[in-house]
Amino acid sequence: MLPKQVRIVEVGPRDGLQNEKSPFSVEHKITLINLLSQSGLSYIEGGSFVSPKWVPQMANSAHVFTHIDRVDGVTYSALTPNTQGFEDALDSGVDEVAIFGSASERFSQKNINCSVDESLDRFAPVIELAKRYELPVRGYVSCVMGCPYEGDIPPEKVAHIAQRLHDMGCYEISLGDTIGVGTPTQTKHMLDAVGKQVPMANIGIHFHDTYGQALANIYAALDYGIASIDSAIAGLGGCPYANGASGNVATEDLLYMLNGMAIDTGVNMDLLLKASAFVSEITQRPVESKVANALLNG
Repeated sequence: MLPKQVRIVEVGPRDGLQNEKSPFSVEHKITLINLLSQSGLSYIEGGSFVSPKWVPQMANSAHVFTHIDRVDGVTYSALTPNTQGFEDALDSGVDEVAIFGSASERFSQKNINCSVDESLDRFAPVIELAKRYELPVRGYVSCVMGCPYEGDIPPEKVAHIAQRLHDMGCYEISLGDTIGVGTPTQTKHMLDAVGKQVPMANIGIHFHDTYGQALANIYAALDYGIASIDSAIAGLGGCPYANGASGNVATEDLLYMLNGMAIDTGVNMDLLLKASAFVSEITQRPVESKVANALLNG
């Protein structure tokens, strides 16, 4: 059954920008988040607290969080892979934190230099700290439908990792097609497996659009009642391990589809397009969103 309302989780300022080759200044990041805040989005992932050695684009997350114009009713979250990152995020006034695991053993080793089990063990202290400070924790699972090293990922592996994160205390598990290879049929099989271990009300989705399948996969997930969907303004992002990756599904494209399905999001397209235009101006290239290109250039 289709949901009547969907929460769009805007990940552009974090997942979108972290792989951009051209650096975004602190001022540009702040302006982007402020524009997104004004659009009606209720959840914005503003950055991550990781070593700038590994993710240079996220080096100034603390400054960003302490200088944005916060809007009532908007959750400002950050990725915090360890206790130091959590403490820095806490000092910066984040409303929520996120951790991530992988459904692929080889991807975990290549990406964060440890096994899947080791990565989850590392997150236990973060979740304990979050409980102490009463901050919600959102969990990510990457490579849910494919891995650049292992190929297809069995849905049961995804379900196992999702269940572990849920049991650890994550209120929501965002299932990510990190390299954008999934199809609607794969999406259904994966959700069938995960749904046996985690309630659908606690599942979100995070689909990249490398092969142009993101919206079709999202539609398949909506049919399961999924009501939390990650996206990135202007289709920012991409996985450095996926050849030809074109980034996350664009927030503008997602909003257009949901509007056409009479599914409420609370997001204003005209205000969202201001953020699209800003991204295009800063990057000096057309945005990846087909909707933004049609509406801004029409």
